[in-house]
Amino acid sequence: MLDLIGRNKELFTNDLAMYDAKLSETVATSRFLVLGGAGSIGQAVSKEIFKRNPKKLHVVDISENNMVELVRDIRSSYGYINGDFQTFALDIGSVEYDAFIKADGQYDYVLNLSALKHVRSEKDPFTLMRMIDVNVFNTDKTIQQSIDSGIKKYFCVSTDKAANPVNMMGASKRIMEMFLMRKSEKIAISTARFANVAFSDGSLLHGFNQRLQKQQPIVAPNDIKRYFVTPQESGELCLMSCIFGENRDIFFPKLSEALHLITFAEIAVKYLKQRGYEPHLCETEDEARELVKTLPQQGKWPCMFTSSDTTGEKDFEEFYTENEVLDMSRFENLGIIKNEPLYNQELLSLFEQNIAAMKEKREWSKEQIVDLFHKMIPDFGHKETGKYLDSKM
Repeated sequence: MLDLIGRNKELFTNDLAMYDAKLSETVATSRFLVLGGAGSIGQAVSKEIFKRNPKKLHVVDISENNMVELVRDIRSSYGYINGDFQTFALDIGSVEYDAFIKADGQYDYVLNLSALKHVRSEKDPFTLMRMIDVNVFNTDKTIQQSIDSGIKKYFCVSTDKAANPVNMMGASKRIMEMFLMRKSEKIAISTARFANVAFSDGSLLHGFNQRLQKQQPIVAPNDIKRYFVTPQESGELCLMSCIFGENRDIFFPKLSEALHLITFAEIAVKYLKQRGYEPHLCETEDEARELVKTLPQQGKWPCMFTSSDTTGEKDFEEFYTENEVLDMSRFENLGIIKNEPLYNQELLSLFEQNIAAMKEKREWSKEQIVDLFHKMIPDFGHKETGKYLDSKM
């Protein structure tokens, strides 16, 4: 996978070597709850914890099928541990989950990897409201439950798109970070911002696998550059932040010769060549759909590499803003954003009250939510083009 994203070495090898003894000792003597543990990052985190023999590892996710795959993957890779390992197919926002926490709730670390992560989820007001629920309110709820249960540390994942956000997904994570600051006065919280996870569920790169399997053309933007980490690196980053992050720390991968921007089209070319195909550029979707019936037999694959014109696409990625305070010396390849518990209680209350009022009426528009986000983030650079990824191949 590394060669596909233009690298020849893993990012955190030296930091892990330096801290692994302490990391393994902490994990082996601790109890963990992983929320959203069956997604790509959640599975990676769960495996990083499991292989270090925790006293207790409970994994919660709404996806029953992905949870089954997580267990199969763990059993096939690592076998068994003496500790208490269980999975639960639960919705974090449900009363069943609340009952689960009430029945047990005894953990040292809670890691929340649940999120609505797609920019395309902002295309309609209903999915957008669910994004707010999952990314903001479920996080706030599970932190309060952790406080009530006497949890030592709470970790949740943010996104590079929270730095100077241009889409509602990134902005929802930025607002989530504001809520974290409020709760950080009662419990230690750390988080992480990082790059795209290569071949994660639902990602464009994961879609490449699907397109080849289904004998369909490959489509990718040629003007959007992104940083990529592997699933394992995402798990390592989250666990390092969870165990070693101080209160309110946000971990991110340092930019280096090992981590650089690459376009989706470049990856598509590498991907096809690795599988024995030459990319054949097409002018239209109809042409690509027609040629996929014959070109693969000739060692070629129809592709469309186009410029991006959809809502919410950021031209470049950044892990921090110029106003944030950084610690770049503690780790070799991990940077840390240091935060004071700064938040505007009136703004947070305004957000809660406005969303509650919309839900009470069972009626809201995307414009209302965008306006509310602008109140929360005055310099929010939302890019609305009227086009969404669902309208493209």
